[in-house]
Amino acid sequence: MIGYAFCGSFCTLTPSLEFLRELASREQVLPIVSNIVNTTDTRFWKKDIFIEEVTKITGREPIHTIEDAEPIGPRIKLESLVIAPCTGNTLAKLAQGISDTPVTMAAKAHLRSDRPLLIALASNDALSANLRNIALMLMRKNVYMCVMRQDDPENKPHSLVWDRASLPLCYEKMMLGEQVRPLFI
Repeated sequence: MIGYAFCGSFCTLTPSLEFLRELASREQVLPIVSNIVNTTDTRFWKKDIFIEEVTKITGREPIHTIEDAEPIGPRIKLESLVIAPCTGNTLAKLAQGISDTPVTMAAKAHLRSDRPLLIALASNDALSANLRNIALMLMRKNVYMCVMRQDDPENKPHSLVWDRASLPLCYEKMMLGEQVRPLFI
């Protein structure tokens, strides 16, 4: 079974669902959502409709509590875990070992079993406050980053977002224990 987690970069939820559909067509997928995805309506998605769509695609209701995410690793052994999108906030927490959300708890619990984690970052401060967290996560065993690009260099000069087209390749390479390079395009 594959774990698939969503954080609150709401404008990237739709492209993430495209890859979830692809994975779910060939693998069993356990969905996980952050607190903000589980509780917030936005112009991109209404929370109930998004949760309904994830449930329809995977055949499972998403994990949305820390308590339900904690057994991942010791009792719920995932082959891999994808966080797409992963916000800068979640990245910072993972880099510092903080597990106070369903997604960070799932990642911590998963990594303690030495299984691969793929991070598809979407952060407005990735090239400033979060740059060191990208480096910290790249130094961790079994952590892989999806290829990133600036989405709007003029208006958001510090922002990075995962390259949508590269997500399937990054997933394949992660499963082979390889980090895709170049990391930034």
